[in-house]
Parts: sequence; structure tokens; C-alpha cells
Amino acid sequence: MHLILDGHNLIPKIPGMRLSNLDDEMELIRMLQVYCRLHHDTATVFFDGAPANQAGTRRYHPVTAVFVRLGQTADDAIASHLHTLGKRAKNITVISSDRRVQNDARAVHAAVISSDVFAGKLIEGIRTEPPTHAGKDESNPDIDEWLRLFNEGRKNDPPD
Repeated sequence: MHLILDGHNLIPKIPGMRLSNLDDEMELIRMLQVYCRLHHDTATVFFDGAPANQAGTRRYHPVTAVFVRLGQTADDAIASHLHTLGKRAKNITVISSDRRVQNDARAVHAAVISSDVFAGKLIEGIRTEPPTHAGKDESNPDIDEWLRLFNEGRKNDPPD
């Protein structure tokens, strides 16, 4: 499956992550790399607000990051991308809680998952990562750090 994500819409939904973090976009990309490898998915994540000299597309297999130039929005870039996919868009899942992005996705028959729901799947998908070597319980420092931040974030969440 291929995922299209509204990156800045997703980041605040992940416990321990903030848009104000200096490396928030790369942190999300690394999480998506792990998730996609485990689930045999690919992803394209859109981030808006990139200065002109940093705008563009970068590949972090199996994740492609699109840094949308300041003055344009990720919402517009996602809509344009979906439009260029044409009938292939029905094989896409769009991750966003933005109603406009969701409506654009539904208009081309793409599946939609809210950022809140996907954030839970992302954390759970990373949490259940199998050990890297059969029989050895080796951990990945990035995943250990994300889980620590996730658990820390849950402690600070208001009770239901």
C-alpha cells in the first residue's frame, strides 16, 4: 500500500513530538521508514513552509519527503499529487485530519485515515517491531527513544 501523509498535520498527534522541535520532520521520516519496512508499505509525506533553498523532493527509502516551498501549502501539493495519479489514486491511503485534504482524497476514491488514528497505528506498529536478529533481543536506539517519548507523553495526557 502507498500512504500519502500531511506531515505537519500528523506530527502534533504523536506523543512526544512537537512542531516546534528542531528536527521534527526528520524524526517523523525515520518513524515512517520503520513503519513502512515492517508493513511493506511506501509513503510520500508532505511538509509545507520550506524556504526556497530547501524546498523539493528527497528520498529516504521507502519514504519520499516533499518539502513544499514557503507560500504554498502541503494541502495544495497533496491535492495536485492526487490529481496527477488519476485512477491510480484508488490504491492510495491519505493520512490527514484536515477536512479539505480528506475531501480531496475521497473525490479521487483514495482511502482516508485521520492523523489521530494513524498516530496510534504508527506507534503500535513500531512498538511491535520484531527483534533485528532471530533469537537475539537487540533494540533499535531510535525506537527505544520514540517509545520513551510516547510513554512520557501518555503520562502527561489528561485522564479520560
